Amino acid sequence: MQQFAYPKLGLFILFCIVILITLLAANVGAMVLSFNTLWQLPLTDNHWQIWLTIRLPRILLALLVGCALAVAGAIMQWLFRNPLADPGLLGISSGAALGVALFIVLPFPSSSLLSDYSYLIAAFAGGFIIAIVIFSLTHYSNGHLTTLLLSGIAINTLCVSFIGVLSYMSDDQQLRSFTLWMMGSLSQNNGAILAIASTIISLTTLITLQQSKKLNLLQLGDEEAHYLGLKVKKTKFILLLLSSLLIGCAVALSGIIGFIGLVVPHLIRISFGTNHKWLLPACALAGAALLLTADTIARTIATPAAIPVTGLIGAPYFLYLILKQSQG
Repeated sequence: MQQFAYPKLGLFILFCIVILITLLAANVGAMVLSFNTLWQLPLTDNHWQIWLTIRLPRILLALLVGCALAVAGAIMQWLFRNPLADPGLLGISSGAALGVALFIVLPFPSSSLLSDYSYLIAAFAGGFIIAIVIFSLTHYSNGHLTTLLLSGIAINTLCVSFIGVLSYMSDDQQLRSFTLWMMGSLSQNNGAILAIASTIISLTTLITLQQSKKLNLLQLGDEEAHYLGLKVKKTKFILLLLSSLLIGCAVALSGIIGFIGLVVPHLIRISFGTNHKWLLPACALAGAALLLTADTIARTIATPAAIPVTGLIGAPYFLYLILKQSQG
């Protein structure tokens, strides 16, 4: 695949694709709620209420989660210096889900002010702890691929095992919440959580985009970046914190959705190159477009079931990357 000669044009094309997919997603679904239908109805009609309270929040949620996972995946692939690094494969998403599971089952004291946002805090804490563990293990092994994959598998298994224990301790309502988180769902329509999470994801993504120059310096190597005046350890910690915050928000909103953070950054890197000035915003747009497309397909052709479209796309691509790494 040839890289864009004009990356600004590539970003504009991606932006137009996101707009087109958003308009399409707003018009299609199991229930006929097209713009032509809504335009002929008063705002008090039930069709409008369904569109505003169910379909529109779901579209916004898909855009936000896709953006967060793709940007976090791009950061993870750079931090671990490996295109196979992914929040789901490395166990960071499972860690975030474990944080939520612990909060659901265990009687943590919480004030009424933080009760609505407790899932966000728990998911961020769980994802951040696992990210630090994985980063430390990879740094200790000099970034070896085998250590990275085996560590991710082990931590994923450990987190899922703990979630299994917590599910055994939970009641029926808590068990349904576990199942929802482990499968991944974009049916979250809690206005308070969606509002604060969208604000956090938007601000965190903007802050991450401002780190593009530092990321480009770090590509030269830690020693060279240090000689150029960059505080390497501080920068890496900030990037790990930002990516964990994005993953935590995504998991708190939608549960575990895999392969967005793996497929999107790799394809965008092939198309846009390694300049993070263009790579990060392109990942944000492409991740939003891919997840919204997958969710639109899932809720249209498989209603009321939800098919894992991202897994159908990402799993074969993951196998392709492993074969490519082995041949290299």
